Amino acid sequence: MIQSVFSTLLQVLVPLSIPVIVGILLGYFKNLDTKPLSILYLYVLSPAILLETLYTANISYGDVYKTLAFSLLNLLLLWAVASVLGTMLKLRSSEAAGLTLISTFTNSVNYGLPLVLLAFGKAGLDAASVYVIGQMIIVNTVGVFLAARSEFSMKNAVKSVFTLPAIYAAVFALVLRIFELQLPAGIHTGIAMIAGAYSPVVLTILGVQMVKVNETELERGLKTAFWTGLSVRMLLSPIIAGLVLYILNIDGTLFAVLFILASMPVAVNAVVLAEKFNASPKLVSKCILWTTLGSFIILPFLISIVQ
Repeated sequence: MIQSVFSTLLQVLVPLSIPVIVGILLGYFKNLDTKPLSILYLYVLSPAILLETLYTANISYGDVYKTLAFSLLNLLLLWAVASVLGTMLKLRSSEAAGLTLISTFTNSVNYGLPLVLLAFGKAGLDAASVYVIGQMIIVNTVGVFLAARSEFSMKNAVKSVFTLPAIYAAVFALVLRIFELQLPAGIHTGIAMIAGAYSPVVLTILGVQMVKVNETELERGLKTAFWTGLSVRMLLSPIIAGLVLYILNIDGTLFAVLFILASMPVAVNAVVLAEKFNASPKLVSKCILWTTLGSFIILPFLISIVQ
């Protein structure tokens, strides 16, 4: 067991940590502005990797149905847990909304996809593709609702989904697969080249964001919510994910991939929603930092269990 954990650290998390460390250094010493890189990620890298993955993925309709069922059931259970804890702890509405974002949304794109690729190879990336697309849609619809509560607008939520080119890339890839069409070799090669830049760029962005988040200080009243969110995301969410996977009778590579993606640290874009809708952004930011740091300890154990 110990040898397996150590092997995971060396083969998976050490390579992932290098661009993260580079990002931390750039953020600390050069105060790197991530806005241009985030635009590159949203409008170039993310569509490219989703198109490339879905276009070449070896996935069955059964895996698609199981992934969607897992995503929805896991989300509902985490939302219920966050709601109950928020009520028990008598958190303010903004803190309760922040706790819900922390509990329900994971960094499955920026951190999860590179991790799955290194840990489980191309088969793992194929299995992750449907989950990631589902998470992108959920974050931009359900996520807005959970962050905004009374300010929620279904029209704006749906509109925000269709402003992301990644959605169109996914649809285009599905059309190609359904009608068994082939991209010209040159175009496919170009898309694959862009997709290859995804992991190092997004992990570098994550490192820079961690530096900025570290500058956030929590008021005393937020510390209870912070430790609660940390516990749910790092300790309780893997248990809930394992339970849902067992209920749905999911096994093999799909089980391993979904379990790890559901156990990832808090999603970076959760703080964007928190800031926009005043859902305790300082609380969410701090949990992003510490769940990300904690993941370097917890994830090797989880990966060694499911491999």
